[in-house]
Amino acid sequence: MKTLGSRARRQPAPPPVVWRSLTDPGDPAARPWLELLTDEVPPRVLEAEEPRLLVWSSLWPDRPDDRVRFDITPDGGGSVLRWTLLSEGEEPTASRLGHLRFRMNVLVNERLRLSYGQ
Repeated sequence: MKTLGSRARRQPAPPPVVWRSLTDPGDPAARPWLELLTDEVPPRVLEAEEPRLLVWSSLWPDRPDDRVRFDITPDGGGSVLRWTLLSEGEEPTASRLGHLRFRMNVLVNERLRLSYGQ
């Protein structure tokens, strides 16, 4: 698989909480954070190793060969969460790739982070 983008950022929640948030983003007991655009679909969990690794299916129906890998490591009382966008398919255009990376940053490094109160 080719790496299309990756970014790591600290999350205030510990690894088990982050892992659960990613495993079940629609959990009614949690604060909502996965707000999808009209061209996106809810991901399926393809691989999971609690609390350190999770792999999602593609959020984009027109890019079914994409995957999102999450690596979670402890950091004090919180976590470092790295998302990596991977693909077995054709590489997107530069503008599309920029959009995919931007969306991952918004969803993970903004929306998920804000769901923890920061």
